[in-house]
Amino acid sequence: MTHIAWADVTHFSSSPQFNVPEIGSGIGLIDRQNEKMIGEKVYREVQHQLPIAHNTWLEDQLLSVFSNILSQTQLGQPIGLVLVNDAQINAFAVPGGLFALNTGMITSARNLDEIAGVMAHEIAHVTQRHYSRSQEAFKGQSLLALAGIIVGALVASQADGNAGAAVMMGSQAALMDQQLTYSRNQEREADRIGMQYMYAAGYNPQSMADYFEVMHRTTSQVSFLPDFWLTHPLTTERMSEARLRANQLPQVKSGMRDENFEILKWYTLVVTNQATELQLQTLAKQGSFAGELALAAFYNQQGDYVLAQTQLNQLKKQKKLHNLLTLIQTDVYLGQNKLDDAYQTIESPARVMPENRALAYKLAEVLIRQKQPAQVNNLVQNFVNQNPRDITGWHLLQQSANIDVASQLRAVNVLRYRAEVEYWSGLEEGAIKSLLHAQRLAKDNVAMSVQLKQRIDQMQQERQLKI
Repeated sequence: MTHIAWADVTHFSSSPQFNVPEIGSGIGLIDRQNEKMIGEKVYREVQHQLPIAHNTWLEDQLLSVFSNILSQTQLGQPIGLVLVNDAQINAFAVPGGLFALNTGMITSARNLDEIAGVMAHEIAHVTQRHYSRSQEAFKGQSLLALAGIIVGALVASQADGNAGAAVMMGSQAALMDQQLTYSRNQEREADRIGMQYMYAAGYNPQSMADYFEVMHRTTSQVSFLPDFWLTHPLTTERMSEARLRANQLPQVKSGMRDENFEILKWYTLVVTNQATELQLQTLAKQGSFAGELALAAFYNQQGDYVLAQTQLNQLKKQKKLHNLLTLIQTDVYLGQNKLDDAYQTIESPARVMPENRALAYKLAEVLIRQKQPAQVNNLVQNFVNQNPRDITGWHLLQQSANIDVASQLRAVNVLRYRAEVEYWSGLEEGAIKSLLHAQRLAKDNVAMSVQLKQRIDQMQQERQLKI
């Protein structure tokens, strides 16, 4: 895990290199299955202890960039991308393929390529298995201790000094000192390979160097964080080395005036309560589509559906189709309990783009209000099958099961879906209790009983991983 701890890069060749080292097996390599379990354990802890932004449209936008970069690697399906609702600039990666970005990464970036550069650097740490290759540092189960420190440090960064002091005490501080920083060679490798990944995915490698400058200016804002976040202070040498490496690669045009990025940025500012009405009104008056859309989202979030609708009506005159406009309009109708209007707004776009999770889940919300459980299940189940850690999906299935009054297994289904929400939200004990309760209710249904027992056993086994 790094606070984008990109180390001083002092050596590189004069021409672009596109060789990614082969990571073979050997002594000290942690089994990939263990890495996955550790990554999932940290995922649950992070969900439990940090302010996670559960917003399907935002998640999907960032996942799209993330997937573009991942497609350049040999990494299997990652555990996921988590969005932490925190204005500080930060990102981290955990073995097994868990990646997290603070919302501050989006709001402080100037284009999508800058965010891509950060993601690529973190992805490179994971593809090169930098944790697991530190043989001296990790023996036996000590990677779990490291995972605990990751979570502890993240929590400490959210609190005032006392929590941080508790994390840093005693042996943990010593362990952190020895193990939590990547070596210079590993940082150099992540820099070099990360830049290759982002370039191969079509992003501008100059943006990695550009973002150094952004971070350099904001370092003062993160001075309260524990020292190890700032292991490699930003220097002019580091910035110039990154620039030189980027200059070796063919030029890629950067989307400096990319309207989609402006929408992403201003919408993030709204949902994280960092944008003021006056700011958004000023932007909207300048004819900014992103500003107008963000203002509609702002009014909808405030529950002022009349003003939100007025703003949406203005937007529609521009005849621009945008999924976020569809989602906000659906929300405005839901807020006013205009279920038919909400359905008419979302149904067609969601059917035309069945792979679009944000649209599918918004349609599911409408169908839940319309008491249509079977349709909800058809929509949501595919997404949850693809990603069993999808808390929003499980929550929709729980709500759907609750309105399915005709089902003999109604109570059992509500409990088992609730258990998944609890489990992936870090409430492991509560999840197991919910499943045990479901098991008692399903005792006469052999197939369901077997399914529940398997899931209980799995949860209990994974819970044994102590952090």
